[in-house]
Amino acid sequence: MDFILDPWPWYVAGPLITFVMFLLFYFGKKFGVSTNLETICSLGGAGKFNDFFKTDWKKNSWNLLFVVGLIIGGFISSQWLTPNETVAISQQTIQDLSDLGFQNAGAQYLPDEIFSIETMFSLKGFLILLIAGILVGFGSRYAGGCTSGHAITGLSNLEIPSLISVIGFFIGGLIMTWLLLPLIF
Repeated sequence: MDFILDPWPWYVAGPLITFVMFLLFYFGKKFGVSTNLETICSLGGAGKFNDFFKTDWKKNSWNLLFVVGLIIGGFISSQWLTPNETVAISQQTIQDLSDLGFQNAGAQYLPDEIFSIETMFSLKGFLILLIAGILVGFGSRYAGGCTSGHAITGLSNLEIPSLISVIGFFIGGLIMTWLLLPLIF
């Protein structure tokens, strides 16, 4: 059971990801989570209002199953496969987060200061999640895919636009971490 509960080392997880990528390539599919937003909008009838969504959503129905699997797998992992221990991050990061006002820094993956029900219904929490959602949605559409699509599929296909996107994702993450997060909290 420890094999399932413990994080898998890179030499197990990496080849498994590579194997899945080869399978997707073999079957002519491209991996990406943000594509499902387009598929869901097409499925919901958004094509009546915007020609962009006039697509055959059935072509991407396999990807919808993938997202359902992500949700189910995440739930199973968080409920039964996650040991009750602190998050493995450095003491300096825990201190930096504590200085920003995160009270349980290092004790949980989703801090209550952002993701609790009470925070979501406060004006500040609602605005943070709304603006973040808009930026992520716009950014993934503008970049032609999300971080997982570009970093896993695009880079494995040696696509230059994916390399540029991944570099941009890292720069954006650094700006958020070092400049914006201290301003927000």
